[in-house]
Amino acid sequence: MCPVSSRRCPMPTVTPYKQNRLQQLRGFCYAARRLSISKAAEMMYLSQPSVSLQIKALEQELGVKLFNRRGPQLSLTYDGRQLLELANPLVEGIDRLDEAFAARRETPDRGQVTVAAGGSTLQYILPPFIEKFMQQHPHVDVRLHNVTGKGGLQQLRDGAVDMAVGPLLETTHDIDFHPMVTHEPMLIMRRDHPLATRKRISLKDICKYPLILPPKEQSTYRFVERVFTDHSLDYEVRLEVGGYDVIKSYVRLGMGISVVMSHCIGADDDDLSTMPMGRYFPKRAYGVILIKKRPLPAPAQELVKTLLGRDRA
Repeated sequence: MCPVSSRRCPMPTVTPYKQNRLQQLRGFCYAARRLSISKAAEMMYLSQPSVSLQIKALEQELGVKLFNRRGPQLSLTYDGRQLLELANPLVEGIDRLDEAFAARRETPDRGQVTVAAGGSTLQYILPPFIEKFMQQHPHVDVRLHNVTGKGGLQQLRDGAVDMAVGPLLETTHDIDFHPMVTHEPMLIMRRDHPLATRKRISLKDICKYPLILPPKEQSTYRFVERVFTDHSLDYEVRLEVGGYDVIKSYVRLGMGISVVMSHCIGADDDDLSTMPMGRYFPKRAYGVILIKKRPLPAPAQELVKTLLGRDRA
């Protein structure tokens, strides 16, 4: 420490070469590879004296001799060889950083895209779109999060996913909804159910029998609930289960009837009686849900194009 006096303590002198360890190591590695300071200077677009000063400063800082010098000829000392082994990968890595980063950065054909969707959307809606996208973009890592509607919106708002896909009953100020496909509500029941022989079924008819619906937190439950509430009709929900396939299984057992979307009715369901309910329950649009004005990564932009039919053919 400096004694207390009116004099100022002298600042330690630091050569400019000590302030750039990377440049020192680069000069050393280039010279060590070619055993020539002049060739190292050419590679670095510097003068030969500048490279010599860098190497000299590095030797002084490390307290070792890195080169044996005999006139214009150079050879590495033992310490020089050890330092070259350590420093050369670092210098090469920095020199190739731009190229390596360009190869890894997100592009329309490389990167990751994350999607939140409910079980039925994952099972019935998304597969053909995802298959097409993966064929067109084989190097994009697609991550699908199986969450309910509210959970998917929360993940979207939190930035945990790039987008959500599914139905949207209510839009809010921060959400953009882009429809993909539309499906009609269908009433399903056993073939021996009393309603199965009816040519026309009203909401009052449906209310006479117990319903099997998805859990309350899912959009289908709220969708059905809203219709009955708007018509001031009482109804009974006997069973809440997740997944349309599970619902159909319990309908087959005779535990109740259900309202499902037409996309979940397939050739294997010919043992069930179905009837379109579009005159009572509005058709449901499934689409891409995005946060307004939030930029999308390039791979996510490409997936949106595929989901909305705007991708390259």
